[in-house]
Amino acid sequence: MTLRICMTTLEFPPDVGGVGESVFRISQMLISLGFDVHVAVFRAVFRDEKSEAEAGLFRRSSCQTSTVNGVTVHRLKAAVRSPMAKEQDYLCDLYDQLAALHTQYRFDLLHAFFINEMGFLTTLLAQENDLPVINSIRGADLQKHLFSPQQLSQISWTLANSDWVTFVSQDLMHRARVLVPSIRTKSSAFWNSITPIDFETLPQPALVERLRGTVIGSSGNFRDKKGLEYLLDACKLLNAQADITLLLVGDFVEKERVYWEQEVAASGLGDCLVITGKVSRTEALAYLPHMDIFAIPSIHDGCPNTLLEAMLAARAIVGTPVDAIGEILDHEEDALLVPPASSEALAAALSCLVDAPDFRHRLGLAARQKVLQALAPGVEQQNWQKVYQMVLSRWPVAGSEPSQLTAVAS
Repeated sequence: MTLRICMTTLEFPPDVGGVGESVFRISQMLISLGFDVHVAVFRAVFRDEKSEAEAGLFRRSSCQTSTVNGVTVHRLKAAVRSPMAKEQDYLCDLYDQLAALHTQYRFDLLHAFFINEMGFLTTLLAQENDLPVINSIRGADLQKHLFSPQQLSQISWTLANSDWVTFVSQDLMHRARVLVPSIRTKSSAFWNSITPIDFETLPQPALVERLRGTVIGSSGNFRDKKGLEYLLDACKLLNAQADITLLLVGDFVEKERVYWEQEVAASGLGDCLVITGKVSRTEALAYLPHMDIFAIPSIHDGCPNTLLEAMLAARAIVGTPVDAIGEILDHEEDALLVPPASSEALAAALSCLVDAPDFRHRLGLAARQKVLQALAPGVEQQNWQKVYQMVLSRWPVAGSEPSQLTAVAS
């Protein structure tokens, strides 16, 4: 008997974002373990829906289903019926669609990525239908959303009612266990993985001709948690001493754009700062070989895929000892680690690497060796196999004996 699972997520390729990339990677691992994998994709922030309603553009709820690399993907959209609709109207609509998917496909297990809205809807559906449920915390869901009085009770309830909870860092797991101590016996933390990349086959990216001197790079969706202010400060200090370029591969999140434009202007970096704007993952990867140093000065950051990509590219890395960044990297062995929110410490570490190309090379090679061994896809797949096997062994599935469940996930 093939067990059917449904993963719920806010994004899935071709959507741009680390959560979507992780869900796609994990879906492929689960398919190779013998599961029938469905993914339900929906957003739990309704700015677009509210704008459409205010403009008089209404619509019915919808579900578009397609098959992507063996995964059955359901893209859900809530109905837009009124400019006076509230969050609960949209979330109630999405819950009804999730329930309809279960009625149609009869899932054996549910797995949510992101603890608040996704996790709550998925766990409620599981509880009401006597299904096992896994919740996977990725980062911002516990680093920021728990400070919302409206979301804290949902987050706590979801954690308490999960059959298993996974985390991408020990720091995240510690916070969740402080919040809900009962999950100590049903939680685990393990890192993301990454498939090796042949950087030599990637096309030359568009803005390479603007890069001068020692290139300090960073990539991602730039927002509050990334510590970008301190990188701008550090490069301003460095710019007076050395020939550098700060390369930011990505764009600012829209709600913070004015703030970041103000910070960029105040940095005075001028032509020494290159910002690509939103690019595809392929183009973002193509910039990595053109960086001499990869900076990831995050305040908190889960287990960022951009870090693993920089390690694969054998870049010298300067990071902060937060979440999985500090767990993966070892100071002066495969990276330099500095305290978060310290422009001075960041500038000192960057200056050290600007002046020491041989040291940069040694750190980069050590980082690449680590990511190929400790963060290989096979390691992550074994972790997911253990989680699924533990959860399913506790739940009788129609038509299956416990021994069959073990065989499916082995």
